[in-house]
Amino acid sequence: MAIILQSVRVLRAERVVLDDVNLTVMPGEVVGVLGENGAGKSTLLDAIAGEITPATGQLTISGFNLVGLGVVEQSRRRAVLPQKPSLSFDMTVTEVIEMGAYPFPEAGSAEVDAWVKQALVWVDLTEVAPRHYLALSGGEQQRVQLARILVQSLAITASGEKPFILLDEPAASLDARHQIELMRCLRHLAEQHQAGVLVALHDINLAARWCDRLVLLAEGRIESQGAPPVALTAQALKKTFGLEMVVLPHPLEEGCVLVLDRVTC
Repeated sequence: MAIILQSVRVLRAERVVLDDVNLTVMPGEVVGVLGENGAGKSTLLDAIAGEITPATGQLTISGFNLVGLGVVEQSRRRAVLPQKPSLSFDMTVTEVIEMGAYPFPEAGSAEVDAWVKQALVWVDLTEVAPRHYLALSGGEQQRVQLARILVQSLAITASGEKPFILLDEPAASLDARHQIELMRCLRHLAEQHQAGVLVALHDINLAARWCDRLVLLAEGRIESQGAPPVALTAQALKKTFGLEMVVLPHPLEEGCVLVLDRVTC
């Protein structure tokens, strides 16, 4: 059971935006995707989420060809948090989070309530559960959407499947504390619920600290991938971001690395 991309090429308006992508996401691991704006991170996630059909190559999830799966069947295997989730209906926080269980009509109300309560704790929003979603700040709304994804992943687990979670820049509108709480939550899901997590991030050091593997995208192609100390070489970072960077052993976390730029003030 895994997400597997083999020689995937994706076009947008006849322009190649992903080319010859080979990638595997296994249950129980957190895989971070890094790259400049326009490198293809969102397109990669859109392809795995079934929003875009690859022009060539094969994309499977839990052994099923993604092209042959309907929307509901996809939703019963993977949960997706897009870069800019939108909601125009003035629902309560609880109602929004409950939407994560919609693909699972067999789930009882008590079970869904338990998932929602757990998700609220994970995203630190228990106190705002009765409030209306549209009255929240941008960061709070992002955490509500994350809680919805967490409920869906718990429902997938309860159905007997290994959940796959796809997140596009989920930390973008979060403060430092909640960025760390986000990554801690994703690690918990991977380790305790055997979720396979693929998350696009801009913060190189956040990704290096919390991800098992990293994928560096440059102009639609994978420049480097592997465990953070393997993927984050000065050469790969130069090709990916166009910056001179130095990679050092992390001073506090054994086996981790710290990336600094060489630009002087």
